Amino acid sequence: MRAVCWNGTYDVRIERVPDPEILNPRDAIVRVTLTAICGSDLHLYDGYIPTMKAGDILGHEFMGEIVEIGAGVQNLRKGDRVVVPFNIACGRCYFCTGKMWSCCDNSNPNAWMAETAYGHSPAGLFGYSHMLGGYAGGQAEYVRVPFADTGPLKIHNGMRDEEVLFLSDIFPTGYQAAENCGIREGDTIAVWGCGPVGQFAIRSALMLGAERVFAIDHFPQRLDLARQGHPGQFHEDDRIETINFDEDEVYDHLMNATGGRGPDACIDAVGLESHGTTVDALFDRIKVASLLATDRIHVLRQAARTVRKNGTISIPGVYGGFADKFPIGAIFGKGITIRCGQTHVHNYMQPLLERIEKEEIHPSFIISHRYNLDEAPDAYKNFRYHQNECRKVVLCP
Repeated sequence: MRAVCWNGTYDVRIERVPDPEILNPRDAIVRVTLTAICGSDLHLYDGYIPTMKAGDILGHEFMGEIVEIGAGVQNLRKGDRVVVPFNIACGRCYFCTGKMWSCCDNSNPNAWMAETAYGHSPAGLFGYSHMLGGYAGGQAEYVRVPFADTGPLKIHNGMRDEEVLFLSDIFPTGYQAAENCGIREGDTIAVWGCGPVGQFAIRSALMLGAERVFAIDHFPQRLDLARQGHPGQFHEDDRIETINFDEDEVYDHLMNATGGRGPDACIDAVGLESHGTTVDALFDRIKVASLLATDRIHVLRQAARTVRKNGTISIPGVYGGFADKFPIGAIFGKGITIRCGQTHVHNYMQPLLERIEKEEIHPSFIISHRYNLDEAPDAYKNFRYHQNECRKVVLCP
């Protein structure tokens, strides 16, 4: 089959690889009908995530049709149309039974690697390094889905792939990020990063009762989209205000807009490759280039400085290693709560599907570019370098 394979920093290729096979009774094989490039994939593309190997198949946002099932899978049938969560969960361990799916104890066969770095291992992930399982990803014609009796969500109606694909990752990720803010009616939320996760975090914050949302970025097309939401459904929403950090000082803007108190919660939807124009952001780039740090945390510092006292910072943006100048003084002194982690996607797929069915949101609004699988190398470049106002790419095998 054809698959998108990682071969080093800035090097992805379409290769012919062996078709996946059933290895365990709880496996299923899915014929991929639609997949996407995630912002997290760019951390692999840029070489920030360790334990990648040449030939690894990328992709963790995918859906398709069940074409083969193991003997232990009783809830799926050949021909079922499914969306697959990006994290792999066994459904039976302490964490899965507690609905903490992204912390599954049994889905990472290379747990020792993650334990060396983090002390404990999170769940295995599709297409995201050997430290997180070494699983083949979904940017391919077919993919093996372990624990298929636990993860995939059946899509029973005629909804288009583009409307439900993002239940695999970015819609639940944005929603959990907003939920982690503990939003109460009337709250003010600030969201750094208006990429796909940030866009869903903005809409989710409003769904959960926020009165005002500040969207922070420096790409005009992303800020325009944040204000408008889905064309034809949302027009300019006066609950959403945008800040271009190239033109405006974020801290001063938010203090002036909130009477000096600061936002009730801040969402860092950027993660380890954050940009900035201040001295600390420049030092971050130098430290990372010199291998003296692994993550650039300018946004996290800015959020810690900006959020109100006793407020919350929610982090859906991916961090991978060690950071310099972590703002522990502000976090302690202001009594800030930090909530973060891989999304417990399984918890959100059905409730968010129901929101889509009720037309509360049309997730396809985020898509700007559509490619065939064979065009994936160009799609990665387009997405990475924001060419042609690229904000989200889907690939059709």
